Amino acid sequence: MRSSKVPAAAAALQVALLLAAAAAGHGHLKVGYYEKTCPGVEEVVKHHVAKAVRADRGSGAALVRLIFHDCFVRGCDASVLLDPTPANPHTEKTAPINIGLAGFDVIDDIKAALEARCPGTVSCADIVVYAARDASSLLSNGHVHFAAPAGRLDGAVSLAADAQRDLPDSTFSIAELIRNFRRKNFTVEELVILSGAHAVGVGHCSSLRARLTAPPQQIVPAYRSLLAAKCAAGPDPVVPNNVRDEDPAAVAAAFPSFLKKLRKAKDFLDNSYYHNNLARIVTFNSDWQLLTEKEALGHVKEYAENGTLWDEDFSDALVKLSKLPMPPHSRGEIRKHCRFVNHH
Repeated sequence: MRSSKVPAAAAALQVALLLAAAAAGHGHLKVGYYEKTCPGVEEVVKHHVAKAVRADRGSGAALVRLIFHDCFVRGCDASVLLDPTPANPHTEKTAPINIGLAGFDVIDDIKAALEARCPGTVSCADIVVYAARDASSLLSNGHVHFAAPAGRLDGAVSLAADAQRDLPDSTFSIAELIRNFRRKNFTVEELVILSGAHAVGVGHCSSLRARLTAPPQQIVPAYRSLLAAKCAAGPDPVVPNNVRDEDPAAVAAAFPSFLKKLRKAKDFLDNSYYHNNLARIVTFNSDWQLLTEKEALGHVKEYAENGTLWDEDFSDALVKLSKLPMPPHSRGEIRKHCRFVNHH
């Protein structure tokens, strides 16, 4: 009889520890969390992110987007990584607002390498944060950098409805944007700071349709024509978020005066977003909306004038973003595979 009770007691203790860790949430996040349990974890992440960015700088932009779309919904719990299943066919990544979300293959590669190195130790949630940190650093030539605290658990809940409710939409007014960020305890200044990530990446035409009919006070007509021509090329094509990354042929045809401002290195994370916004050559309505409110406009001008300040403030904002906790009483785990919850 005694031998049958020992495994049960051990199992009960294991469950208790897991629930205690989950209840603690992100209160125990710390820099160097894996120093003893998985030495070299951050170097492994950095290696894979650098490899991906060398192959395609767009993958770096995808990783920067991924941290926001994960952490703004149920906290930083890697819920955005979960694939649909028969039991849950509508996970976060299926939400319309998450259209074009990418970088999952990079996260998979990192997780596989870490499972081989330190099985069952490093959470997918921490990998998302580390990868976004390293991608931001690489795309900014090291100007965006920060020590990333870790110790998160992976969540078991992922609902498209949560993503639709919590994430800011590209059609939002400034009032809606401010309310949305305030619900996550972010200020107007931090809204403007994080919007600067639109210096990199691409957007779907379905997310910027309103810009195609916006008046000249909101968008330069030549840039509007450029977007209209590109969006007419297919059912829902993508366009660069940053006009400086546009195709030279498209710019020559619709916006020739901007040709000299195109940059050779695409997806470079800097303060060019703020210059573009003031010039009314940004893709989303939510971008232009920052110019319609006094405080937000002041910060747009501030970061247009001081790129170094934006580098520092963006780094700080990503750290704050990375600390958004899971909902109270959430159960957490260390997933074996980032796309699926574990089977207990």
